[in-house]
Amino acid sequence: MSTAAYVFVMAGVTYLIRMLPFSFFNKKIKSVFIRSFLKYIPYAVLSAMTIPAIFYSTDNIAAAAIGTAAAVILAFFNCPLIVVALVASFAAFLAGIFF
Repeated sequence: MSTAAYVFVMAGVTYLIRMLPFSFFNKKIKSVFIRSFLKYIPYAVLSAMTIPAIFYSTDNIAAAAIGTAAAVILAFFNCPLIVVALVASFAAFLAGIFF
């Protein structure tokens, strides 16, 4: 199979995944439970993708934990995203040197 065929198959799969919910759910969802459940799906998926990537990005789990702690603390104090990312990266870098 050529590379173009792979690209077209993946484009079709991606389109179907995004198009099918719009086709089946054409009415507004009225159930409070389902609406509240669906409201938190993006956060759960983002966390499930990000947290393992954080801890497997380095060979040193302690350095990753220190960088994560720095990011959580700065995010708690509503620091800008670029500040959180830079400080967390620098903290993980320094922890990797010393641990």
